[in-house]
Amino acid sequence: MHTKAVRTGSVRQALRSTLLGAGVAAALLAATACQPSGGDGDAAAPSGSVPAAGSPSKGTEPSGDSGTGSSSSPAADATGDSGETSGGNGTQYQDCTASGLGTAVELQDASGETPRHFLLTVTNDGGAPCVLNDGPLVRLAAGNDASTVEALGEPDTEPVVVEGGGGKAYAGLYVFGNDEGGEAEYDQADRFTATLVAGEGTELRGTLVFDLPDGLGTVSYDDAARVNGWAGTEGLAMRPINQL
Repeated sequence: MHTKAVRTGSVRQALRSTLLGAGVAAALLAATACQPSGGDGDAAAPSGSVPAAGSPSKGTEPSGDSGTGSSSSPAADATGDSGETSGGNGTQYQDCTASGLGTAVELQDASGETPRHFLLTVTNDGGAPCVLNDGPLVRLAAGNDASTVEALGEPDTEPVVVEGGGGKAYAGLYVFGNDEGGEAEYDQADRFTATLVAGEGTELRGTLVFDLPDGLGTVSYDDAARVNGWAGTEGLAMRPINQL
């Protein structure tokens, strides 16, 4: 009797274990069926979660905007003002034009001496100031193809501002250096002409004409001719020329 009871209890316990095992297997199969088929090791991230570092998303792709509010486009970089006008003469004023200037010539040598030293004067007939650059390109022979007179030393790189309404500027001119005299024949000029220079060093249109002073029909000139200008005073224009 005792042996039968034990055997009956063992059978019941084995049956219970079998049923529990079958229930666990069924639960596992149901859970597997609910998994997404995204690939091995992938799991759906919770809504609103932050992506892991090194994993770019559409929200973190470069947009071309630095976020600083500034722009490096050419249009933004080209808004500066150089402060220069008329080809870059370094001032707020336009370059003088030949048509806007009056001219005059004054002989600096005493009566009876060979005419050598001349003061060239320009007058700003306009209402606004204008600028003269370097020195005038003076020609003693007729025509714009004639060679220009050499500058006396390095020209002053500072522009000369000529005030409007009659403001003046000056240039000194030396034309003749030969002291031989006698019967020799030299080149003759019946007027001086000059071309202005723009702020960037190029020639401007138009020609200034300087008629000789009264009493002089022509003057002799040679390779010794030199010009010094422009200057704001007569003294600055003529002092180096008078030393020749």
